[in-house]
Amino acid sequence: MPDLQNITTTPAAPPRPADAHKGTFGTVMIVGGSATMIGAPAITARAAFRTGSGLVKLAVDSAILPFALTIEPGATGLLFTGELDHRLAALDAADPDKHAVLAVGPGMGQAREAGELVVALLRGKRPVVLDADGLNQLAWSDYRHTPGGAPLVLTPHPGEFRRLATPMGIRLDPTRPDQRTDAAAALAQMHQAVVVLKGQHTVVCDGDRVFVNDTGHPALATAGSGDVLTGVIASLIGQGLAPFDAAVLGVHAHGCAAEQWAAAHGRAGLRAIDLCDELPAAIEKHRL
Repeated sequence: MPDLQNITTTPAAPPRPADAHKGTFGTVMIVGGSATMIGAPAITARAAFRTGSGLVKLAVDSAILPFALTIEPGATGLLFTGELDHRLAALDAADPDKHAVLAVGPGMGQAREAGELVVALLRGKRPVVLDADGLNQLAWSDYRHTPGGAPLVLTPHPGEFRRLATPMGIRLDPTRPDQRTDAAAALAQMHQAVVVLKGQHTVVCDGDRVFVNDTGHPALATAGSGDVLTGVIASLIGQGLAPFDAAVLGVHAHGCAAEQWAAAHGRAGLRAIDLCDELPAAIEKHRL
């Protein structure tokens, strides 16, 4: 494994100019959701808004869209149904210039059609933050992200990491403190991506640089906290940060948000929606 540059500082949060409008702060489109996981994409949408995105669009099946919009009414819904070509066309109609950032996977499920959609999006031009079942769909495919493709951020927990890494011959243990950095680097190099290996002391690596996070709290061990992180990172990319910087600031602020909540409420009981509402203060700490 080549030597990695150790990054120890977090980048500044994106500026908020006085003459800004909602288009200034980027668009996040969330692709995911299923009948039994309606909340996941809505929580990702809320996290993107609370991180500072100007526009957030929910690309979920039309059968669950009204319920997802009830959870996050600030989002815009897409008529996202039918065959793969129809779904891709809906994204293009909502973002014809392909400037939006895609947050792909929250609540997506494991249907074959979802896998086809994930691969098609990874082959596109929009930056992708891939999480949850999006990662599983990637692991089950033979797709490999290559240099020159759109920016890609992978956000696996250790189980998802193993599903991604094993077919690629990566045998490093993502739970061992002495192997986590090399594990993240190996996967980053295989996919030419930024890897966010979640867990205590989350590791962010792009194959050349590595950042080990020092914020967080056991209260984060709750359903939906990963969906929040996906929204944070996607939002920061949409606001102009490079993917590695967005991932570094995102994991750090995500951990700070949990610390803030725990200081006020205790060590247990955190919900993902509560975590979202801590994000503005956590991000503001990093604003110049």
